[in-house]
Formats: sequence, C-alpha cells, structure tokens
Amino acid sequence: MEISNIHIVAGAGFALAMVFGAIANKTNFCTMGAISDWVNMGHKGRLGAWVLAMGIAIAGTLILELTGVVDISSSIYRSPDFGIGGYVIGGVLFGIGMTLSGGCGQRTLVRVGTGNLKSLVVFLVLGLSAYMTLRGILGVVRVGVFDPMSVELAAGDQGLASVGSQWLGIELTSGLRWLVGAVVALLLCGWALSQKALRESSDDMLAGISIGVIVVASWVITGYIGLDDFDPVPVEGFSFIAPTGNTLSYLMTFTGAVISYGVATVFGMIAGSFLYAVFTRSFAIETFTDRQDMINHLLGGLLMGFGGVLSLGCTIGQAVSGVSTLALGSFIVAVSIIAGSAATMRFQYHRMDDISAAKALGTCIADVAMPWRMKD
Repeated sequence: MEISNIHIVAGAGFALAMVFGAIANKTNFCTMGAISDWVNMGHKGRLGAWVLAMGIAIAGTLILELTGVVDISSSIYRSPDFGIGGYVIGGVLFGIGMTLSGGCGQRTLVRVGTGNLKSLVVFLVLGLSAYMTLRGILGVVRVGVFDPMSVELAAGDQGLASVGSQWLGIELTSGLRWLVGAVVALLLCGWALSQKALRESSDDMLAGISIGVIVVASWVITGYIGLDDFDPVPVEGFSFIAPTGNTLSYLMTFTGAVISYGVATVFGMIAGSFLYAVFTRSFAIETFTDRQDMINHLLGGLLMGFGGVLSLGCTIGQAVSGVSTLALGSFIVAVSIIAGSAATMRFQYHRMDDISAAKALGTCIADVAMPWRMKD
C-alpha cells in the first residue's frame, strides 16, 4: 500500500498522542480536577499546569505563525464567523458534562487506557453525541438554533490583534501581533509560575510544559509536515470531541474509510495511557458504584459531546489549542467551561446540605459570579 500524506501525518499524530497519554497518566493531569482543586480546596497546582500549557502553546504557535512556518489563520479557531451562542452555551454545557462524568475528553481517553469502564461508557456516549451534533439529529439544533447566533467579524478573523486593531482603529502589523501574543503568553506563564503549588510539584510542571509543547508540535505536524498541494490535510491542534465522534464512525466504516489526524490522536492517547498503566502496573478495571453514578456519567458524556461540538472544542481543543492561536472565541469558551464546571461543583456541594435544588442553583450561580465566596 502506498503511504500517502495523511498516513504520514496520522502516524506522527499517533506517536505524539501516545506521549501525551503517557504524561497525562503519570502526572494525573485533569482540567476538571484542576477546577475542583481550586473551587473545593483553594489548591492551584493543576490549574497552574493548565494555564502554563496555554502560555507555552501561545508562545510556540506565535513563533510558527509569524515566521511563516505554519499558516495558523487557516485553522477553525481564527474564522471570522464568531459563534457566540455556541461558545458560551456549548462551553457551559461541556463544563457541566465533564464534572458529572469525572473528567474532560482528554481525561476520558486516558482513563479508558487504564481500564476504567466508566470512562469507556463516557467515550462511547460522548462520541455518539458529538457525531449526532456534527452530522445527525442534534445537528438540526446546532444549525437551526446556534448557527443564527453567529456574527461575521469585520476584522476578518477573531485573533486578538485583529479584533483589537479593528476596535481601536489602528493598523494591524506584525509588530502588533508579536506584542499582543508576547503579552498574553507572559501574563499566563507569569500567573502560573507565581503559584507555589505548581512550582513545588514536578508532575504539574511536567504536565504544563509538555502539553504546551505537544500542542505546538501538533501545529507543526499538520501545518508543516502535512503541507502538500496535491494531498492537503487540515491545519489543526489537539482536540478530543469531534475526533472521538469521527473515531466511532471510522471503526464502523473501516473498510471504506481513511484515517484522519484527529482519529489517530484518539487512538494514540488511549495507547499511551494503556502502555504507561501496564508498565507501572497501575492498570485496573473500575466500574460504576451505583445507579446514580452511571446516570451522571451517561448525562456527562451526552453534554460533553453536544457542548463540545457547539463550542468547537474542549479544555484542550479550545482552551489550549484554540487559545494558542489567540482566537477571542477560544478564551470565551475556556471561561465558559470553567464557569459551567465550577457551578456544577458548587451545586453538588450545596445539595449535600439537603437544601432544595432551586436554592442550591441560586447559591451556586452566586458563588461563580462572586468567586471570593468560594474557598481561597
């Protein structure tokens, strides 16, 4: 069989994702866990790792774009089509879903590799929900309700420098792009490294640095190695929502399907986590504890698949890959995911006090709107 460009790209993506999966397993990197640590205990180690990954990814991606190595503007994140409804509502739904299911898309794949059958169920439901939203019955809701909420940006794309120059009425230059990117990257890295909990944890430092570099490498694989006028592949970073849906489709139509970069990274994440679990003898079968546990995971997978497609990504796909392009929508999605997750955690916490659902909902919304009410 002749090796085509997509096979080279997919192979490189699989290998890179294996590294990601092994590191995420070793370091217990989990964005839902990072939010939980902060909301429930005031601990910012894993949150710092997540933010550090964003800052490093921005710095590396900025260099790739402004030196002409990769055309980042062709990625889905910088589109002038600003889907504010999907960004906000989809992000909130994804945040709720990942909290109910105990982890985001990335964490789900890592846990599948460790033998967690709960995450296998979430993987299947998430993938089905995502594919239904992309091309199935839920796509009717996406197209009919959320697409009309989109607005076309006059700036031509939603990069922070482009939007800022349009709003301020100043010329968009490469110098302005360098300045905006450098400032945002330094702010994020500076905040992350100011957290003592991050600096004192070698695992969190490893996770933050390596995931930021891995996202940059993803741009190189798809945008540089995969650059071919006759056999092009989409320029993309790491994301785990639409690719999970496409993975289920690929498995069901294998004989007539061609593997994509996203599908290869899904396989790579599971394989990397599995090999690490076997090597460290931490592989173990885990099942649901009770009926409510199963209901939470099923609902969580459904909301992550639907919300993740609406928001064009997840805690890695938007909050690291998307943020690395400095797309305004990606920052909105990241904040929406955090808000949805934090509100769900606070709702669950207040319900433990045996108060009504309505009162718990009102209290948790107030907690998120005034974060100083939560543990510091």
